[in-house]
Formats: sequence, structure tokens, C-alpha cells
Amino acid sequence: MKQAIAITRKELEGYFGSLMALIFVGAFLLTTLFVFFWVDTFFARGIADVRPLFRWMPVLMILLVAALTMRQWSEEQRSGTLEVLLTLPVRPLHLVIGKFMAVLTLVLVALALTFFLPLTVSLLGNLDWGPVFGGYLAALLLAAAYTAIGLFVSSLTDNQIVALISTVLICGLFYLVGSSSVTDFFGDTAGEVLRAIGSGSRFESIQRGVVDLRDLVYYLSLSGIFLTLNVVSLDAKRWSSGKRTQPHRLAMALTALLVVLNLIVVNVWLFPLRTLRIDLTEQREYSLSQTTRDLLNNLQEPLLIRGYFSERTHPLLAPLVPNIRDMLQEYEIASGNMVEVEVVDPADDAELEAEANQTYGIEPIPFQVEGRYETSFINSYFDILIRYGDQHVVLGFQDLIEVEQGRDSIDVRLRNLEYDLTSSIRKVVYGFQSVDMVLAALEEPAVLTTYVTMGTLPEEMSGALTTIETVAHDIASRSGGKFTYRVIDPDAPDSPVTRQDIYDTYGLPPFPVSLFSEESYYLHMILQVGDQAELIIPGGDPSEAEVRTSIESALKRQAPGFLQTVGLWTPPAEPTVDMFGQIQQPISSWEELRVALRQEYTVRDVDLSGGQVPAEIDVLVVVAPQGMSDRERFAIDQYLMRGGAVVLAAGSYGIAVDQFTGGLTVAPLLGGVREMLASYGIYVGESLVMDVQNEPFPVPVTRNVGGFAVQEIQALDYPFFVDVRSDGMASGNAIVSNLEAVTLNWTSPITVDAELNSEREVTVLLRSSAESWTQASTVIQPDFDRYPETGFLVAEEQQSYDLAVSVQGVFASAFQGQDPPADETGEEGGEATTPLPATIEVSPETARLVVIGSSEFVDDIVFDISSNLMGNRYINSLKLMQNAVAWSTEDLDLLSIRARGTQARSLVRMGEGAQSFWEIVNVVAALVALVVIGVVWNVRRRSVQPMELVDVADGAM
Repeated sequence: MKQAIAITRKELEGYFGSLMALIFVGAFLLTTLFVFFWVDTFFARGIADVRPLFRWMPVLMILLVAALTMRQWSEEQRSGTLEVLLTLPVRPLHLVIGKFMAVLTLVLVALALTFFLPLTVSLLGNLDWGPVFGGYLAALLLAAAYTAIGLFVSSLTDNQIVALISTVLICGLFYLVGSSSVTDFFGDTAGEVLRAIGSGSRFESIQRGVVDLRDLVYYLSLSGIFLTLNVVSLDAKRWSSGKRTQPHRLAMALTALLVVLNLIVVNVWLFPLRTLRIDLTEQREYSLSQTTRDLLNNLQEPLLIRGYFSERTHPLLAPLVPNIRDMLQEYEIASGNMVEVEVVDPADDAELEAEANQTYGIEPIPFQVEGRYETSFINSYFDILIRYGDQHVVLGFQDLIEVEQGRDSIDVRLRNLEYDLTSSIRKVVYGFQSVDMVLAALEEPAVLTTYVTMGTLPEEMSGALTTIETVAHDIASRSGGKFTYRVIDPDAPDSPVTRQDIYDTYGLPPFPVSLFSEESYYLHMILQVGDQAELIIPGGDPSEAEVRTSIESALKRQAPGFLQTVGLWTPPAEPTVDMFGQIQQPISSWEELRVALRQEYTVRDVDLSGGQVPAEIDVLVVVAPQGMSDRERFAIDQYLMRGGAVVLAAGSYGIAVDQFTGGLTVAPLLGGVREMLASYGIYVGESLVMDVQNEPFPVPVTRNVGGFAVQEIQALDYPFFVDVRSDGMASGNAIVSNLEAVTLNWTSPITVDAELNSEREVTVLLRSSAESWTQASTVIQPDFDRYPETGFLVAEEQQSYDLAVSVQGVFASAFQGQDPPADETGEEGGEATTPLPATIEVSPETARLVVIGSSEFVDDIVFDISSNLMGNRYINSLKLMQNAVAWSTEDLDLLSIRARGTQARSLVRMGEGAQSFWEIVNVVAALVALVVIGVVWNVRRRSVQPMELVDVADGAM
């Protein structure tokens, strides 16, 4: 190796002894910085990553390496020094390695000088260093492969220009063969093979932060193959072409052939092995989480995951199929073969296609594909079926991908594949579980206790007690000791529990026997699992099915990991009549929210007018509460008092149609839950928060053009769309941990009474910026005549406002000391309504409440407006609601999967001056560092004796 090192030193002295290194590396740095800041518009993206640095690296590296290697052997041949080198006692292998290390050292210097970019990004945002290190490793491996190719090409000619062009062509061919511009012309299988051969497609895998053994072997093999060919090329120049040297030349050629074939065979053998990799990302985004592994290890029956992917599909979807296949195989391996994975093309199997269409409702999607001479449509499948027992879920391409529109291109990528798959698996597995499986999953036995006062129990309620006992005994008989049932009469002389004990422990008062009777009775069920207790109230005269549903739902809530039910209340969609007598359909709807919640829960619309929340509801979500009766508010309050979880999107204003202009306006929401929340010490202000940090909104603007009033639509800064960034979110809180930003539309401020909530755990989830103010007026359209700069009056006194809070602990009922509200809708002489249970006045510690100061941030019409300007950013609003529900149901495992890979990576917001400052700093720092390296090297070079060819030979001694 002394000879190789000597050659390396000689070559580096040649580079730095002239301006060659400064020119080549300097051009590479300037091009890289230009692409990073101006072509890929780093600051406009607003994301703290270095993806633009590595996006163009495979192409830029071709030019840099070709320029550095073109003279390595060509110049030696042209000047006649190659013959001298070959006659020295130095093996050709050492000559090749020496020049290889010299070029690679210079490339390493060039890459090191770009390290100012990730340092800058880390100062401006939360940078994940895993993909950074992966990107530099990929760049170095790619450079090694290109260098080997360039050296081999240079050894074949004495013309540097020919060597340069040939190297660019060969390296470019390796890059293009795996790019979408080539693979788009082939099917899925052929395209995957081409991507395995392409150097650029392999680069993408490592630069995202996943070091795959197959990619490492590929680059090392590519380098080894061309270095071997380079040795053979040099060795051939040492020998004549006569018969005497034929055996040596033949042996050398066979040896090289064996080396090349072995390297190719190793790559082919490793190609199917998809699990030998290291995930460098901070949150292990590309590895299965422990939650997923636990779910797969607990499967009781085989689970089928079948991917329907057409061979001919949209060019932007085709590269995603191998990634999906890799992930599905991870599931299969982690499950211990309990997961059966199939990837099929329905076009090849008519029976499978018919089953997909008729049984699962899977239909091909027509995609428009533009060719060079025409535009055509392709009917393609891009779906995943998950089936467990008689339950199944289908994930279509819209469920799996997300699209980011760039300046000149569209970026299509998988949204969060593990989350989509695991949440769907949970849904089918837990939807298939019987009560026996629920009991088996309990860590401790369940005890169901019915507290009943037999002496005062009304005669009409005796049937309810009989029904409860029948269902409970049936469940107990099949539980294998995991479920026991008992009846306690608190009025019995020998009872271990008194009425006062029940009230003190659970806060449960008895039911009155009749409206004016002084007698009362108990008929309450308490389900106890370990130290967790849940109240079950059988209303009226329940049937066996209703009692069984109530008990099984309570058991599932206590069992770990079972599918839970979200009760969703939204305002009734009732048409209104405008001032002209025309019927106006409601403009608000919440279908996107329903779809988002259904990804991981069973969602049921609830009617609260009966005064009770259905027993099977695990968390209650109330959006834009308005026009509620006391019985509806009582239902929410008592659900919370029973230890339930409530999520309220309860702003003081909602959108409406302006009767005069036909545009949007806001109106106060009356008859909501403000008074009830105030009793808990949570106050929703009767004003609108405005913030300098906001999301644009299309607003009609009237301009005076030549004396004529012209109205046009402009995307203007709209202070009513408060943009909450990571610095306004609760640090480390699970509800907001995976959000980069959230926009709260027409939101109201929230104030928490510290004294009333002193014993509860209160967290401020979202907060506006310090440049915020409030407005009590409902005027939401800009007035540029009065306020030319912003269109709105900006208050002098500005401060940050709380916009969303979560509260957990013991609550006192808003109806404390009151009888349950009477039915306000019943008519006199009509059918009597079922009497409500007595008011529960105190909640257990498990009660959870989330209050968000906006009623409109999950409205479909707001999503339509936002998507036209900000793409799919509105999804963050849905994520916030999903997270709030997950926190409310203590479903933190699934929440952690959703958070992986979506941690806030936004940049610090700055003006154009600050952006220019950082751009100049990076350019100057890189060039200055390059000049310093060159100066130091030349100073050192002058202080020692220059290396000659004889020194190379002396290295062998």
C-alpha cells in the first residue's frame, strides 16, 4: 500500500499544484449552491431538510468525476510517462488504487465543503441528521463507482476530451437506466430490474436515510468491476501481442472475467433480500415500530394482505410499488408467517379481478398519461386489500399517496405506509374479535357489580334487573374465570357497601322512584378491571341485545388495543331561507373529518336530544355546537362525568353566506356549550383572533382602474386564518407532536381559570404568535380604502392567545344540584319520554376534555379554499383531530406510528434580507475554505521535496 499512497500523493500534488482543483471543485460548489438555493428554492419550501442538496448529486457528480479522471491515464499516455510507470517495480493494481484514492480524496474535499449547508439548516430548523449522513455516504459510494468508470475509460485513450465525453456518456447511461424517463416505457417488473441497475435509483434509497446492504454491495461491485477492467487494461499494455505472452494475457482475462461474474452473481443473489438494512432516520421512519410488531405477534388467525398493482400504471406511481412490496414483506417476516402477502396484477388473472370488483369493490382508476405524440388513458390498479376473517379494508391510491406540487415538477410519494397498514389491520382484527377474545386480552379479571336496592326498585324495572343478570351470567359462564358477576343491595343490613359508599366512591346518586316521591333506588352497573372502574347505566327497560352491547363495549374499552368507537355530533344540515324567500342549502359539511376518523375508528353520528350518549361510544367529538337543548348539553356533561373523553371544536363563530353580497361572512354561534365550559373554568371568548402569522385566503378586492371599479380575487394575507407553527405548540405533547403547522380559521381565544383547574392537568396545545390581537366585530372582508397596507385594522396592543387546551382530571358537573332537564321537544299529551338517570355530580380522574377555539377549521368548505392555495396542508387540521381522539382514548401506540416521519421540520420564518444573508454566507464560506485548503497544500508542498516517479518506486522498498 505504500506504493498506492505514494501515487495518491503525487496525483494530489498535481491537482493542487495548479488551478485545476480550485476550478473543478469550485465549479461543483457553485453549481450545488445555485441548485440548492435558487433552482429548488430552499427557503420557499420552508422545510428543514437537505433534500435539494442530494437531489441533483448523481448528475453533478458525473461532471465532477469525469473532469477529474479524464487526465489520469490519458495524460500519462500522451506525455509518455505511462511506459515509465509500467516499467517500475509497481504492480498495476497499486497504480490503479493510487489514482483511484487521489480522485476520491478530491471528491471527498468537495463534499466536505458542502457541509456548510446542513449546518445552516440545523441552525434554522429541526434537521434530521440521519438522511444527511445517508446522503453523504451515498454520494461517496456513487463517486467511487463513477471514478472507477472514469479511470477505466481514461486508460483506453490518450485524448482527455475523448475520455471526458466517454465517461459522461457511460456514467450518464448508468444514471438514466434507472430513472423514470426510461422505466416509464416498461412495465412494473422490467422497471424494477432497471431501477436495480441504475446508479441514480440506488442513490435515492441511501440518501433518504436507509443503508441497504444491497445498495452498498451494488456500488462496491460497480467500483470493483471497473477497477478490475482498469487493471486488465494497464496490464495489457505491458505485454506484446505475440504467442509467448498469450497464456499470460488469457489468464489475466479469465481472472478478470471471474471477478466480474462473481460480483454480478452476488448482486443477483442479494436482490431478493430486502430486510438487511439500517434505518438512520431519527424516528426510524422506514422500520416497523414495536406497536406494529406487537399487533402482528398477537394475530390468532392468518391475515391476508394483497396488493393489486397493474403492470402498466402511471409513471409517478410505478416507482412506489417496490417500496410497498418491501414494506409488505417486512410485515410478513415480523408476523412469523401469520401474514400472507400477495402482489398481483389483476389483468393476469380474470378470477382475481372479478373477485376484486364484485367482492371488495376494487375498480381500476383511469390515469391520463402524456406521451411524446399523444395523450392516452390507462386503467390501472393501485390498491391494497387487508382481510382478516370476515372483515376487510381496502386502501386505494388516494389513501396511500400524497402529492406535492413543485415549481416545475410534481412529487408523488407514499404518505405514511406503516400507519395506513397498521391502522387498517387493527380495524379488521378488532372488528373480528369476539367477547371471548376480549376477555382473553384482559390483563386482570373483570368484575361486574350491579348495585340494586331491592326494597325500593320500581316494579317496571324488575325486568331490567332480570335481563342484566341473564346476560351477565351468560358471559361469566364462557369467560373461563376472567369475568365474574355479583349483585349488591346497599340497603341490605349485611351489605358491605352502603349508599354513601357508592356516592363517595363513584359520585352516583340514586334514581328517584317517581317525580315527587321521596324514595329512591339504585340500579347501576360498575365494571371493574384492576383499578379502572366504568359506570354502565341501563336506560329504561333494555333488551338483552342492548345490555350485551353495553357490557361488551365497556369490556373492549378496558381491553388493550381493541377498535374503539367515536361518536360524532355536527350541527343538523337544515336549509335556511334568505331575505328573498329563496331556500339556501347549508354550506358547511364535515365529510373529510368523518373519513379521517374512520381510518382508525368506528365512527357513528350521535343524537344527543335524548339526554344520553350511547353506551358503545368511547370518545365524543362535538363540532360547531349550536342550537343545543339543555338535554343535549346534559348528555355531554354526564358523559364526561362518567369518566368519558370529549373533544370540542367550539369556537364562538361559524361561517355563513352574506345575504347582500353572496360572499362568506361569520355569525355568532348561539345555544352552544360556552356556559357549560365556563362552569369547568374554561372560557371561550366572544371575539376573533387575528395574527400577522397567517395563511393566505382568496379575497375579493375592488380596485380603481381608470375611474372604473374592478373586482378581482387575490390571495392575500388573511389574519383570521391563524397559522400556528411549532413554536406555538405544546412541546412534547402527543396531540401536536407530529404537526408542522396548523391553521385555525376564525378562531376564538381560550382562557383557563387557574383556580378552578388547579387540581387538573391542563396543557395549552396551540397558541397564536406574539403579533396577535382580537376583534369583536364580524366584519371579515378587507377594506383597503381604510387600511391600504393590510386591509384590516391592526391593534397596537398585541399578544399571544391560547387557542386549544386539553384538560384531564376530576370535573364538577355543570348540572350539579339540578334534576335532569325535561324533554323540551315533546308535546303535551304526547308519548312520555324515558326518564333520565339522576345527575352524576363529580367525574372520576379518567375524564378528559379537549377544547379547540375554532368551529370551522375542519369544515369541508374551508378545506376546499385552503387546498386551492396551500395544497394538502389542510391535512394537518385532520391530523390534529385524529391526535386529539387518540389521546382521548389513550390510543398512544397508534399516535406514535402516525408521528413517525412527520415531526415538525419547518424553517424559522425570515425575510428576503435574512435569506440572502444565509445564501451569501454559504457561498463565501465554501469558496474561502477551498482556497485555504489549496494555499495550505501548496505551502506544505514547497516545504518538502517534490515527489518524482522514482519516489513511487522507492515506496516498494
